[in-house]
Amino acid sequence: MADPKGFLTTGREVAETRPVGERVKDWNEVYVPGSLLPIISKQAGRCMDCGIPFCHQGCPLGNLIPEWNDYAYREDWTAASERLHATNNFPEFTGRLCPAPCESACVLGINQPAVTIKNVEVSIIDQAWDRGDVTPQPPERLSGKTVAVIGSGPAGLAAAQQLTRAGHTVAVYERADRIGGLLRYGIPEFKMEKSHINRRIEQMRAEGTKFRTEVEVGTDVDAAKLRRRYDAVVIAAGATVSRDLPVPGRELNGVHFAMEYLPLANKVQEGDLTVSPITAEGKHVVVIGGGDTGADCVGTAHRQGALSVTQLEIMPRPGEDRNAGQPWPTFPMLYKVTSAHEETEVLAGLKEGAEPGQGPSSPKAGEGRIYSVSTTHFEGSAPEEGQTVGNVQSLHLIEVEFKDGKLEQKPGTERTIPAQLVTLAMGFTGTDQANGLVQQFGLELDARGNVARDDDYATNVDGVFVAGDAGRGQSLIVWAIAEGRSAARGVDRFLTGASALPAPIRPTDRSMTV
Repeated sequence: MADPKGFLTTGREVAETRPVGERVKDWNEVYVPGSLLPIISKQAGRCMDCGIPFCHQGCPLGNLIPEWNDYAYREDWTAASERLHATNNFPEFTGRLCPAPCESACVLGINQPAVTIKNVEVSIIDQAWDRGDVTPQPPERLSGKTVAVIGSGPAGLAAAQQLTRAGHTVAVYERADRIGGLLRYGIPEFKMEKSHINRRIEQMRAEGTKFRTEVEVGTDVDAAKLRRRYDAVVIAAGATVSRDLPVPGRELNGVHFAMEYLPLANKVQEGDLTVSPITAEGKHVVVIGGGDTGADCVGTAHRQGALSVTQLEIMPRPGEDRNAGQPWPTFPMLYKVTSAHEETEVLAGLKEGAEPGQGPSSPKAGEGRIYSVSTTHFEGSAPEEGQTVGNVQSLHLIEVEFKDGKLEQKPGTERTIPAQLVTLAMGFTGTDQANGLVQQFGLELDARGNVARDDDYATNVDGVFVAGDAGRGQSLIVWAIAEGRSAARGVDRFLTGASALPAPIRPTDRSMTV
């Protein structure tokens, strides 16, 4: 093991973030560059090398966490990278974006702060890139079989890389103008700089994977014809249909889905736009939805110069510690303060660190996060010349509570908050059917509206497989990569009759939650 007494003698330290007043003025990642390396070996030494490492169960990829913790403790970065890549195609993505269910399942976390597994992971992969340990791994021979992968998010990229390395000729189809799916246009630059995607794509190109951008299967290319052109097809198109909020005033200008708002901000960072057509600059912003996508909207609004940012959540505020109903090693619902939430607290004057001139113009604006509330309607201005509807100006909300398992409004708790930009970040309801992909393939859907599949990730259409959110529903990046790897095994076996590729999860596996 690493340090036999590390978990007793070393306290938990995490990556240092840059000051709020500095980081909201740019779009770089929020962490201080190089702050992890001086501390990470000791942090890896906190790993207990448990007889039964439950971190393996918390992570669907089955990451060999105690092994690469030991190598990181010894600063054997090459060996650590080899063990990390044995189960994860893209640890630089998960090390930055995953909420770390492995840490929730860490045995040390029963009565102490868990090992900083996510920080160790990102340190290993960043060292691997810096040292030149990440190189193309082209196949020794080609199989003569061809595969089309629809979608270039983490599931599609993982499936494509696995199948390319197995010797198949793989082409990835992406409807956007750049590869990456929601990694590219859904994740803000301050959470993951897109250079990390770019260099991984170059590695995959060198291995032989082909990429086709600005091609939407179902619209630009007939799905049935695509199936006839390739020996197998993997659908990894995601669950991109946003959940709507059908209340009065929804049609007003300034009320947008999060996935209308975030991609435009990313296009500015890519150099495609000078200014986003949907901007928070000089506006009171309300984000509806308390999850990670909502937090991404919050951080984006700060960097665009919002007057204030308020985030609404219909559920009660979670506790800061596990309760009896969420025992270890399950993934608990806890109160989290992300970098974006910290920025709200500082800029709204709720926490020390604000610079002169920062913060909302009104003390009632920028309330941060408000829990147990539901939006009843929006109000807007009269339509201007050339407009059919006006611009949103305010949002009416009411407090809610659970009674007998049902969510009920609390009379007398109505109030109004300013809102000149509203983003809806309430999750996703399934894969896109409007583009014709599902119908043209003739795919069957399950009861939740996802593409149905069997134990090998195969759909009802011969030779067509599905991986990621399109088959599972909205989930985490580690589940997407695990699905891509597992679906690749099913495709490989379909094409060749057998497969040596790993399959870390089954389609029916679920997170350790209650």
